[in-house]
Amino acid sequence: MKDTPTQSRSVVSRCFFLSLLLSLSCFIFLSLKSTYFLKKPISVDGGADLKIRPGYTSYDNYIHHQLRKTTNPKLRKIWTTRDWDRKIRVFTQFFSDLKHKKLLTNSSKALCVGARVGQEVEALKRVGVWDSIGLDLVPYPPLVIQGDFHRQPFDDETFDFEFSNVFDHALYPEKFVGEIQRTLKIGGICVLHVALSRRSDKYSTNDLYSIEPLLKLFNGSDFVYSRKVDGFGLDTEVVFRKRKGIQRS
Repeated sequence: MKDTPTQSRSVVSRCFFLSLLLSLSCFIFLSLKSTYFLKKPISVDGGADLKIRPGYTSYDNYIHHQLRKTTNPKLRKIWTTRDWDRKIRVFTQFFSDLKHKKLLTNSSKALCVGARVGQEVEALKRVGVWDSIGLDLVPYPPLVIQGDFHRQPFDDETFDFEFSNVFDHALYPEKFVGEIQRTLKIGGICVLHVALSRRSDKYSTNDLYSIEPLLKLFNGSDFVYSRKVDGFGLDTEVVFRKRKGIQRS
């Protein structure tokens, strides 16, 4: 039985307050976990079309900067109230189009990377893709679980479909893409929404000027297509299909 709109709003409200209570534990958890990255240099072979923004002295510094946005109570309230239905409608249109192109099916096991409060996860469920979950630094149960997209907490070849509109928040784009390729099944689809014609917000950690760096980073996948979209400040949809097994580096 599907939830009524009233029930859905009630669930959203409960989830909002629960997620705020979890925020402090996320700071502690991710500060400890971030030591994995501290000895690694912040660099990427993206050429002139992919630039990492300066200013991050450590991975811990990067995580705390991202959490300032993700845990902001005012923003989280906006995301779960004013923006909730509007964003779900737009994501529903995107995912319905992907289903029409047979890149997504009701039987797909789907992951939304960097899902915040999970509007895209809810949209997937509404178009019939019930086995969907989101991943973000701060959980938003039951739609989003806690995790770092630089090191996804999933086994190899878990998902048929992965979507993300937060590539610009990746400090290590090669790890971000590597984890998507690792956790996708062979033949699985990855859809990214990125900004090429405009610069992203102050929490973005990289700037992408063409899709060429993505073609290089997705070295275990085939390029399917790219097209212009209007996705909350992101203007380009890029789609890849995984062709070979990838292991965590």
